[in-house]
Amino acid sequence: MNGATNKITALYCRLSQEDERAGESLSIEHQKDMLLRYAREHHFPNPTFFVDDGVSGVTYDRPGFQAMLAEIEAERVAVCITKDLSRLGRNSALTGLYTNFTFPQYGVRYIAINDNFDTIDPNSTDNDFAGIKNWCNEFYARDTSRKIRAVNKAKGERGVPLTTNVPYGYLKDPDNPRRWKIDPVAADVVRRIFSMCMDGRGPKQIANQLKADKVLTPTAYKTLQGIKSPNKKPEDPYGWGDSTVVRILERREYTGCTVNFKTYTNSIWDKKQRDNPIEKQAIFPNAHERIIDDDVFEKVQEIRQQRHRMTRTGRSSIFSGLVYCADCGSKMLYGSSNNGDLDQDFFDCSLHRKSKEKCNGHFIRVKVLERLVLKHIQAVMGYILRHEDYFRTIMEEQLRVESCEQIRIRRKRLESNERRIAELKRLFIKIYEDNASGRLTDERYDMLSQTYEVEQKQLEAEAITLQQEIEVHERQNENIEKFIQKAHKYVGIEELDGYALRELISAIYVDAPDKSSGKRVQHIHIRYDGLGFIPLNELMKKETA
Repeated sequence: MNGATNKITALYCRLSQEDERAGESLSIEHQKDMLLRYAREHHFPNPTFFVDDGVSGVTYDRPGFQAMLAEIEAERVAVCITKDLSRLGRNSALTGLYTNFTFPQYGVRYIAINDNFDTIDPNSTDNDFAGIKNWCNEFYARDTSRKIRAVNKAKGERGVPLTTNVPYGYLKDPDNPRRWKIDPVAADVVRRIFSMCMDGRGPKQIANQLKADKVLTPTAYKTLQGIKSPNKKPEDPYGWGDSTVVRILERREYTGCTVNFKTYTNSIWDKKQRDNPIEKQAIFPNAHERIIDDDVFEKVQEIRQQRHRMTRTGRSSIFSGLVYCADCGSKMLYGSSNNGDLDQDFFDCSLHRKSKEKCNGHFIRVKVLERLVLKHIQAVMGYILRHEDYFRTIMEEQLRVESCEQIRIRRKRLESNERRIAELKRLFIKIYEDNASGRLTDERYDMLSQTYEVEQKQLEAEAITLQQEIEVHERQNENIEKFIQKAHKYVGIEELDGYALRELISAIYVDAPDKSSGKRVQHIHIRYDGLGFIPLNELMKKETA
């Protein structure tokens, strides 16, 4: 008897955000008052509250419930009381598991007051209906979830931001909480992160630099500003991690877009956030003021897909990821000397490293590469300044010829894909009919249908890529104007940095050293961003003619 009186009476209260709209009758205070009064009236000893405020009943991973369950499993609970069965949970299977197995296993009496449910009387007719009530509670949760999803889908498709946490760099507009305005201090850090990436630094290097410069992390900064954050306050307010840097670099909202449906969940039971592919996201441009330009953001995404090799000395190059062998097309890898002499840094062909028979040695010192690239950029920028209209005419003609050919090839491939997709759909119907009539076995049907399905998905994915490439080629004149605007910014450039390099150039091809004259002469070919190769020599001949 003494053991029973030493045990506690667990009074469990739960309120979700959806339940909160029901008003005072479901409030935590109301539940506490009801449960405590019931415990005293029925002389249950040592009443102890366990509370989950603002937590859904579809999950049992709730702090209050788990604390109560730990007490139950430690055999320190005699009775558990809730307002009704739905307070315990809205998953009929798990709720039944706890009331029918877990609680009895540890000698716990469970009471749901409003449902007249009491495990002390297993033969009660009210207990017989508990399964139906649990199912109704689950149905309510499913129905509520469907309605919320429908509302969010409608809002998201209208361009209303679905995220409640404004990205670092922005603040909610006090006049319109659905709009964001730039936070100047945080926005400068975002611009700096993108700039460092354009300079060729990786996420870890960027994080280390920010930490060394005592820049507050996004969470620490928001905490200091009194802004709520979903993350815990960090122990080190300057402890930037590379994952934080990556999230900032990949966030399209910095280009002024609203991006909805970035993630999804499988069901109300599985709350794990999964990434949605880009084609299933809803993107609304010009929703708020931009921090990062579109071309800078896209260039950073290209850089992020490349692996920038660091040498054993810990150094990297602003050219990393841009240099290719002109003969075999393989990437040229960056290397440096162990003695720290920067003049000895170099790039050489990765295929030549693996197999000297497959490609002749392509090797160039970084200082030589830098001199040749800077000279080429200065010549192109200067020519555009002197002969902008003629440059535009020549590039439009060159891109028109190239684009027409590329568009023709891609459209031909796209038409072939579409014909094959239509044929696969007919084949699906045929094998289904053959299987239904018995002319095709189930095993053969499964094999063919899986083969056709895989092929169809591959063709559909390729069709999307081809269509995007066609659209890019059709916008070549826009690329010329964008490049000319950038050229004006870099007229008179005297020194290269990673930002300028990646804004102007998409690839550099290095020829093998020419020793025919008795001297080591090197030539490079530069593919400029959005334009391709610029016929600089031909342009210069026209200028001197």
